[in-house]
Amino acid sequence: MLATAALLAFHDPIFIIYCISGFFLAANFAPSRWTFAAVAATSFVLYGAALDWTRADIQLIAFHLAIVAVQTVAIGGGHIAAIRIEGRERKYRKAVGDLQTALEENADLHAQLLTQAHQAGILDERQRMAREIHDTLAQGLTGIIMQLRAAQRVEDSGAHIDTALGLAGDSLSEARRSVAALQPGQLEDSHLPDAVTTLARDWTRTSGVDVRVEVTGDRVALSTAIEVTLFRVAQEALANVAKHASATSVGLTLSYTGPAVLLDVRDDGTGIRASGGGEGFGLSGMRQRVRGVGGTFEIESAPGEGTAVSAIVPALQGSPR
Repeated sequence: MLATAALLAFHDPIFIIYCISGFFLAANFAPSRWTFAAVAATSFVLYGAALDWTRADIQLIAFHLAIVAVQTVAIGGGHIAAIRIEGRERKYRKAVGDLQTALEENADLHAQLLTQAHQAGILDERQRMAREIHDTLAQGLTGIIMQLRAAQRVEDSGAHIDTALGLAGDSLSEARRSVAALQPGQLEDSHLPDAVTTLARDWTRTSGVDVRVEVTGDRVALSTAIEVTLFRVAQEALANVAKHASATSVGLTLSYTGPAVLLDVRDDGTGIRASGGGEGFGLSGMRQRVRGVGGTFEIESAPGEGTAVSAIVPALQGSPR
């Protein structure tokens, strides 16, 4: 292109304007050294064709060389800077696009997590209510039925009816507390040892089976979650004994061992007979409660040899009452 422009310009100066296109074509070499070479060559052809060499002197030639140098640096540098800026803008646009895509994906993931958390919260609340209903209403109704059946078998049924009414009132109170997610009434003003002792005494009065309560180790004030868990396990274990074991005696041991607290409920009843149905709701509920506070739950039983229920939970301390 420069050779053609030079021939045309030497033929007629009007074709000098054709040389200007060389500055634009020099951008094709950017960002390499050939950009400066292309700009310099274009400048030499442009000013060489425009210069009247018959009247040129050293000063005029030096002036034109200076212009060529300035143009080479300015235009060549401009081309290189433009290419680099364009490359940076392209990278920036790509980064912005990737960020936007990531934000959209994160928004979708966040929405999914919120949905899953909501569903998990609903499931946890349903399971909590199911356990509370089983531990309060179901057990209370079982006790009421037992007392009413006993009242049918005797002439003087007043004591059994009074006991049934007491159980009904207690069950209603516990149901209201469960709906409000409050701790059992026995734990309001006392700690776990006193609460399980009261529980055992009341259970003995309604079931007619003696319970021997033993507390070992140094007593400490446990957190509410730990005490509620162990209390509900003791409550469910005693309820299972009354419904299924046909036991004559029960032993309940609460052991404080420092880093952990152990609850054992043992009976001399008929034991758990193997069946294909797996654990009932009561046993699975106890297991879930204990696992929920980081503990372990075990059952040892054999037909005719009684049952032992054991729960081990961390001794997380709470505020004293």
